Amino acid sequence: MVKIDKIYTRAGDKGKTRLSTGEPLDKWHPRVAAYGTVDEVNAALGVAALHADGDMLAALRRVQNDLFDLGADLATPDRGTKLEWTPLRIVEAQVKRLEAEIDAMNVNIAPLDSFILPGGSALAAHMHVARTLCRRAERQIAELFAMEGEVVSPEALAYANRLSDWLFVTGRVANNDGKDDIKWVPGANR
Repeated sequence: MVKIDKIYTRAGDKGKTRLSTGEPLDKWHPRVAAYGTVDEVNAALGVAALHADGDMLAALRRVQNDLFDLGADLATPDRGTKLEWTPLRIVEAQVKRLEAEIDAMNVNIAPLDSFILPGGSALAAHMHVARTLCRRAERQIAELFAMEGEVVSPEALAYANRLSDWLFVTGRVANNDGKDDIKWVPGANR
């Protein structure tokens, strides 16, 4: 478990932070940006959860927990050195669970016949905000994945990709299984 005795370290005053391995990095490093955006997604889901209950609330809490796993994965790069602990990694089962949940939710939703505007119910609107943040996190993780000398697991990248799809579908579920989606009308205001 994590134990935090002191919230501030003053290391950030010089624009630096430390990964879980103790490795110092600039706060603007793509790895820090990636796990920082994952944290933004988690915070957005915390707001969304204010409008959820039952199974949806349980699913949001489960995903929030996974997002901490993803952040831990990104904050503990595999540099080929032995660590004193086993690093937490996103695993394929977490990606597969999202896929199964997407498939199960989609059974009750009519197929799309138009793009939809982010919005509808309060919960749906918050899910769409989280989705757009998740897409940004995915782009940042993909950039890190492609960088020379940086290691990101394929499962971490896949999780971010699948989660943005999951958030889209849960937004539709929150809009009365898509019945209350707001459809885009191309050129409506010309």
